[in-house]
Amino acid sequence: MVFTDNDSANASEIYKAQMHVHKYLLSFQSCMAVKFATELGIADAIHRHGKPITLSGLASALNLPPSKVGVLHRFMRLLTHNGFFMKTPSQNSEEEEETYSLTLASKFLVRSNSFCLAPNAEVAFHPSMFNMWNSSKKLFTEDTQVPLFESVTGESYFDFIKNDFQFLNVFQKAVAADSEMVKLGLQQCKHVFEGLASLVDVGGGTGAVSRLILESFPHLKCTVLDLPQVVANLKTTQNLSFVGGDMFESIPSADAVLLKWVLHNWDDELSIKILKNCKEAISGKGKEGKVIIIDVVIDEAGDDRDLTELKLNFDLAMLTLLNGKEREKKEWEKLIYQAGFTGCKFTPVFGFKSLIEVYL
Repeated sequence: MVFTDNDSANASEIYKAQMHVHKYLLSFQSCMAVKFATELGIADAIHRHGKPITLSGLASALNLPPSKVGVLHRFMRLLTHNGFFMKTPSQNSEEEEETYSLTLASKFLVRSNSFCLAPNAEVAFHPSMFNMWNSSKKLFTEDTQVPLFESVTGESYFDFIKNDFQFLNVFQKAVAADSEMVKLGLQQCKHVFEGLASLVDVGGGTGAVSRLILESFPHLKCTVLDLPQVVANLKTTQNLSFVGGDMFESIPSADAVLLKWVLHNWDDELSIKILKNCKEAISGKGKEGKVIIIDVVIDEAGDDRDLTELKLNFDLAMLTLLNGKEREKKEWEKLIYQAGFTGCKFTPVFGFKSLIEVYL
């Protein structure tokens, strides 16, 4: 034992520390329970039912064999404890079964919702992700800057997305669902777009964010810049156009450039290159030009524990997939000033992401 006699007075702390270790040794099972719920469509079944549903009713709706009701119960117990479902004791003395209903969290797993995160679960739980983590020792033992994902699979993450049409479709749905949350945040930062006549949405995919912005600012001329294969065959409208290109080469001129969850994909050197191209794109607007960044800002001192843990997990995801990173405020400022900008403003407004306004 590494504990001394002096530790005996702190037995409760020792037990607590032991439980803390066990929690993280087994917490992957909580993740797998969410995977199970998503694949099986539990949230969809409860949503379709239209009211709280009994366990046996849920098993029937999911077409499970009667022998698996007990298994379903044990998964639902964990998922309910973790806040994904709500359990209500029966108020009918003749009916013993409890009922389950959706929580705000599980509504994000209902596929008919525009903000559904089920595609995100498919991306996160893809077998390639698990295979990558089984080789995570490579991060420390191999003297290379090749991302772990590429080292394990033999192709870059973006090439993997591009080459697997089915995964590309799911990935684009995941990006679009995340963009829906921007609509909520836009209500708090409409001032950011006031006075602008044109905007380039860099890495804007199928234009989900641009369309949301145009709902509030229909006078804007929005251009989505993304890879040619992403924007191919997308329909141009009067205020929304799509351009296939490379943000590392050039960015179309506009009053403002939007970078939503783009820079965290790249290391500092490449991020500065993107920002310099943004600076060139808005130079015609003079001091009124701006770059609008929506991304994670790590703030261990100011955020609560759960929010910090989420951001740090995203940081490891960026590290292993792309050699990208989530950044602290001082790291963001360093990038921005090295790219030649003179000022910036940070506003936490999109849940775990922030709005960063960058000025010439």
